Amino acid sequence: MLRTTQPSPAQLAGNLEAVMTLVRVLARPLIAGSFVLSGVERLRNAGTTAPQLKPVLAGATKVVPSLGAVTDNEKLVGQVLGATQVGAALLLGIGRFSRLSALLLTITATVNTMVDYRAADAKTPEDKKARRSQLLKNLSLVGAVLLAAVDTNGRPGVAWRAGHLASGARKNVAGVRKDARKQLKKADKAVRKTASDVVGS
Repeated sequence: MLRTTQPSPAQLAGNLEAVMTLVRVLARPLIAGSFVLSGVERLRNAGTTAPQLKPVLAGATKVVPSLGAVTDNEKLVGQVLGATQVGAALLLGIGRFSRLSALLLTITATVNTMVDYRAADAKTPEDKKARRSQLLKNLSLVGAVLLAAVDTNGRPGVAWRAGHLASGARKNVAGVRKDARKQLKKADKAVRKTASDVVGS
């Protein structure tokens, strides 16, 4: 009878990390591909999509009035959105600056989702159904890039590192305090012994 050995927890963790790395290598280009095509389309048709951007930019200007100088040129904003989307998607696809590029894609995808939703026809029930379906697809892509934005590639994130550093500092302070008490007790014993020797002689 053959004996099988159970893998150790370290082996299991290593296998899981290898699988997650493979998933990242495959998933990032799949997510990025859609954004590259969409960004290129926005760049090519910046003039025709500019009127669609106008209501969204007007809403943004109402919320943040200082954006007025930037949002006055809808065609330029469309080109910037398209170029940002292409650049960030390419970086995400090759795994460079993936968290930053995913964050940029989240912003551009949110703007594009609002623009597409407002611009879509909703006269017939079929049009409404198609608009709703497109909205859900766009929101799914926003969710995918949000996940990519918080992915730490298996390394500890900043929050974990800060908590771990604080915990280590607390342990060090407790250790120093304990050592100081021991040293004080030793010094106290030495002083008492020396005092009793002086008094006794």
